[in-house]
Amino acid sequence: MHALIVIGHHDPASLTHALAHQVAAGLAAAGHTSELADLASEGFDPRFGLADHAVHRRLAAPPADVLAEQARIDRADTLVLVYPIYWWSLPALLKGWVERVFSNGWAFDYADDGSTTKRLRGMTAHLVGVAGADAGTFERHGYAEAMRVQIEHGIFDYCGAQVLSSTLFSETESAPQAAALRQAHALGQGLFDTEAVSA
Repeated sequence: MHALIVIGHHDPASLTHALAHQVAAGLAAAGHTSELADLASEGFDPRFGLADHAVHRRLAAPPADVLAEQARIDRADTLVLVYPIYWWSLPALLKGWVERVFSNGWAFDYADDGSTTKRLRGMTAHLVGVAGADAGTFERHGYAEAMRVQIEHGIFDYCGAQVLSSTLFSETESAPQAAALRQAHALGQGLFDTEAVSA
């Protein structure tokens, strides 16, 4: 099986990158393959511009960079998003990737009558969030529910895809990182076990 691991952090020396590499190592240890989509180092432009608006209105085909990302997703058996939590949400780099890549006509079909067809049925995803705050802070403020509504429902379910796991690494600016790295490796190693259970 093959996973596309999308990294939403600008710094290759970040814990976010290290966790993504551990997920990939875990997948390899279990006999699976993966591709790392390092959006920042690859120079992906997250700005939703006039060309993207034309795609949304069905007036133009997607730009080449968007088509390339869609092809990477199509080649994968599952999608793994690994990202820092900025302002209680996805960072702009990753949010812009979603806005541009999950386009009308590919991820969903928005008809003139207002109906929507979900085009990513059968697609699965895993979320890996990296946070500086402690778990208690996130629990007190209902962060898990906010992420479920915003990302799992608002993005993936809207397109027909299913989020199979959501992992939050908290206190990452103060806690030792070795345990988080081991957990990320284990997550990768068992990723397709989760997929099999959901099937």
